[in-house]
Amino acid sequence: MLPSNDTAGAVVQSWLHGVLGREVQRPELYRAALTHRSSQGSNNERLEFLGDAVLGMVIAEELYRRFPDADEGNLSRLRSRLVSAGPLAAIGAEIGIGPMLQLGTGELKTGGFRRESILADATEALFGAAYLEGGLAPARSLILRLLAGRLDGLQPEAELKDSKTRLQELLQGRGEALPDYVLETATGEPHEQVFAVRCHVRLADGASLDAPGVASSRRRAEQESAAAVLQELQQRWAR
Repeated sequence: MLPSNDTAGAVVQSWLHGVLGREVQRPELYRAALTHRSSQGSNNERLEFLGDAVLGMVIAEELYRRFPDADEGNLSRLRSRLVSAGPLAAIGAEIGIGPMLQLGTGELKTGGFRRESILADATEALFGAAYLEGGLAPARSLILRLLAGRLDGLQPEAELKDSKTRLQELLQGRGEALPDYVLETATGEPHEQVFAVRCHVRLADGASLDAPGVASSRRRAEQESAAAVLQELQQRWAR
């Protein structure tokens, strides 16, 4: 939770300096970026909207430069692996954004500072604040620095296909049955639903594998569950 007293404010300021690598010039932007709508005062929804656009453009440009032979569809799939809620929430967790957030009482009681959607939105809001404070150059620098490992880890030949496609091709190549995807829950308001999906794979040797996926769309949840099963199968068959 983002506190208001001087001591705790200094903690947030120190955290921001560590993440940004510089002193903050417009603290009100970052105060808003770290405030969830469940809390009173200016929140991060508008900054999240802006940060999402800045992030998308920066990553699109970087992928365009890195993968000159990739077509539009392949570039879109690569981008989705970097800018979707899961990776953004992971980045937020890595930089420790959760404890810095100002949340309402209800979100605090339910552990909102660990929730994927809240972490992802706050991370995008941070990018939006960086853009408003200094323009595109510092925002781009921050984004590329925080996503550097994920960008460097992209393997074009494999990553150009989404996880569901790769899982299906792996199973077909070994003569195995195709996976099943089961929608377990769909919760929340219509404009911000959270989907929980489970991918099931039954192998010819009798083994049964399954993994969950949770995201803001059913398609993304299926992709996440497929990616988890794919990783498990690759490890299993590499032994």
